[in-house]
Amino acid sequence: MKKGLIAILLILSVQAFSQKPKVYNSSEIYHALEKLNFLGSALYIAAHPDDENTRLISYLSNDRKARTAYLSLTRGDGGQNLIGTEIQELLGVLRSQELMMARSVDGGQQFFSRAIDFGYSKHPDETLAIWNKDEVLSDVVRIIRTFKPDIIINRFDHRTPGKTHGHHTSSAILSMEAFDLVGDASKYPDQIKSVGTWQPGRLFFNTSWWFYGGRDKFAKADKSNLISMDIGTYYPLLGKSNTEIAAEARSMHKCQGMGSTPSRGTYSEYLELLKGDLPSGKSDPFEGINTTWSRLEGGAAIGEKINSIMKEFNYQNPSASVASLAKVYQMISELEDSHWKEIKLLETQEIISACSGLFLEASASSHRVTHGDSLELKVECINRGAADFKLNGYSIHPINVANDTSLVLENNVSFENYENIFIGNEVESSSHYWLRENWDLGMFKVPDPSLIGEPNSPRSVNILFDVTVEGVPMTFKRDIVYKYTEPKTGQIYRPFEVTNPVYVSIDEDVLIFPNELSKNLDVIVEAGKANITGTVKLNVPNGWKISPEQHSYKLGNAGSIQKFTFEITPPDFQSTGQITPVVTYEGKSYSSDLVEINYDHIPFQSVLKKESAKLARIEIETVGHKIGYIMGAGDKIPECLEYIGYSVDRIEIEQAEPTYLRQYDAVIMGIRALNTIENVDVYRDNLMEYVHNGGTLITQYNTSRRLKSKQFGPYPMELGRFRVSQEDAPIEILEESHPMINFPNKISQKDFDNWIQERGLYFASEWDDNYTPIFSSFDKGEEPGSGSTLVTKYGDGYYVYSSLSWFRQLPAGVPGAYRIFANMIALGNEQRP
Repeated sequence: MKKGLIAILLILSVQAFSQKPKVYNSSEIYHALEKLNFLGSALYIAAHPDDENTRLISYLSNDRKARTAYLSLTRGDGGQNLIGTEIQELLGVLRSQELMMARSVDGGQQFFSRAIDFGYSKHPDETLAIWNKDEVLSDVVRIIRTFKPDIIINRFDHRTPGKTHGHHTSSAILSMEAFDLVGDASKYPDQIKSVGTWQPGRLFFNTSWWFYGGRDKFAKADKSNLISMDIGTYYPLLGKSNTEIAAEARSMHKCQGMGSTPSRGTYSEYLELLKGDLPSGKSDPFEGINTTWSRLEGGAAIGEKINSIMKEFNYQNPSASVASLAKVYQMISELEDSHWKEIKLLETQEIISACSGLFLEASASSHRVTHGDSLELKVECINRGAADFKLNGYSIHPINVANDTSLVLENNVSFENYENIFIGNEVESSSHYWLRENWDLGMFKVPDPSLIGEPNSPRSVNILFDVTVEGVPMTFKRDIVYKYTEPKTGQIYRPFEVTNPVYVSIDEDVLIFPNELSKNLDVIVEAGKANITGTVKLNVPNGWKISPEQHSYKLGNAGSIQKFTFEITPPDFQSTGQITPVVTYEGKSYSSDLVEINYDHIPFQSVLKKESAKLARIEIETVGHKIGYIMGAGDKIPECLEYIGYSVDRIEIEQAEPTYLRQYDAVIMGIRALNTIENVDVYRDNLMEYVHNGGTLITQYNTSRRLKSKQFGPYPMELGRFRVSQEDAPIEILEESHPMINFPNKISQKDFDNWIQERGLYFASEWDDNYTPIFSSFDKGEEPGSGSTLVTKYGDGYYVYSSLSWFRQLPAGVPGAYRIFANMIALGNEQRP
């Protein structure tokens, strides 16, 4: 096998989904032939999953037939999750897969940099400082040099710093700079040997009326530097309009609630030229760029051959094209090595396979194994077309297993064989490559530069089928898969995974110690393989004590578990740190849990998540005991309050009757409760009566849009969009004598140390004079905002609106956040009946 072909096979396997093989109908095969005959590429660049314009990506891929990709600088780790509990790095895994599925719908490819979505940032200066600008710029340069686009399209405007999310503007700034660097071999010279240099022809900004402040302003704007495209194309071969495909793709972002309604008809997209020459026709971004086979020396004849295949294509018998396609494959393989040669060889292979109904697969007897295990593979081959196919053998990599079976693959006659394989140390674990190393706030660490940009890790084991097609030798690569049958749903595919021999997990994400009393912590050890023994212990910061020092485990079957209890004693002073479980097996140490992410719209994911918990010894006093918590969009505040001794009942809004609420020292509305509880406005008067009778009601942050109730306090208040995104931004205590600052804990500036991600969001913008603002804060270069926490006495009780990000700080074990929250709960305690 040629070295170049091996390289591109590896790239293809990284982009693969390891799910049910794609099946093409005749119209889709013809559509693929059209793409085979187009040699042009476009790269779309933005910051997050769901930033991309699926309308434009689908148009470029399906109308213009361009090789189109989206570079999302981050994996969306800092967002929220509307469909499950995954947050942070687990949310990044989920959103990465949603992007991959979106691309499987609109026809694009997907890339990522190492940058982390660390939360909202107001300015690109902050963003690029946290990301490490040079490192993320090197990633953008590497991905452009690898993908080699003819045109690049930015989603956001590089000229408007501070007017939108800092990540957004940064993506455009980095793209602008990278455009001028990618062709210079002296820039990031360590990349040159593997990816070379490249110079795109044009750089655009995907503008719209939104960036101009309204449709009227855009209608009057100077458009001399813009090209426009009607992307409402209807594709008869696919039976859909471009905008329908785009809506399907966007709807894959389910965890962000991005379900989109399909539309049909004319729709205009605009591109503003930033670098390069402006196409004279102002309607085709590829105008003047050679996108035919003649761009390759000796390639013109290939284009002619493909045109002939398309002209004679038989929708009733696609396999009639296989002999000619095999000739195309041979012609491409005889070209000089080039970027396009490798890509088009694989595209041709895929079309040949589709025309023939060629099924090549190796399925494992188990979905998950570990090093030292043996398992059986079922190898299947069938040619369901009329063309001549001969199997010359197959080999399993990186395992040294080969089979030199030689036979003609007769029409619709299945070949099956079984192989027993051993998983040795040469096989890499199936972990997500960007999560293997501990990372910083802004960037993942990826020691292997060849993986930078890839959406997934390469699968650990694959099979190469050596096949002769109409006399032309080819090698087809397939990842090893696992499949099983469910009575309700039929056959289901899952990735085949090589993971750890043992996993370890702890019950809590954070352990809060409000005093010097010890607490017990349960540690669970799970067998990744049968019949294992070893020890488990906990690593803790200095000053903390663990008893016993370690436990011994002995596990029989794979999947069996043992639970062990450790006693943790905090120091007699305020202290924070991390606790990490360590389990040993055969001289090696492991500290990861196996987390499964299982949703119908993405491939099954097994994540080796480094296990740890936050320890916090907090000097805190609490007053009051019983809390009623009305959940909103979802948060972990109830568990956090239980850590420090509160009894928390999760209650529904329908239970908000004054006599029922009377039992609670405080009632707390979860984050975005006023955005998500449909009938919340019906119970407002009941909640206010509870306050008037001596209760304390705390409302946490809500977005200013889509409020289900606009009157959520006893007095008028308006929410704005002001937020403080810098977690170390200065905070001024405006009312030093207020009970919330003094009882039962004396609050000081020290209580705002070590906050994470942000101070708060969606501050109140206007409020009645009856409210007392408690804090003032601001990001660098901005005026202070004092609407983060408003308190009012109402009757015998207290109402609090606080949009400080308690939902981040408490689960992270921030001591000061617990102390302030305890003071909010304690408001008016002495007056409660």
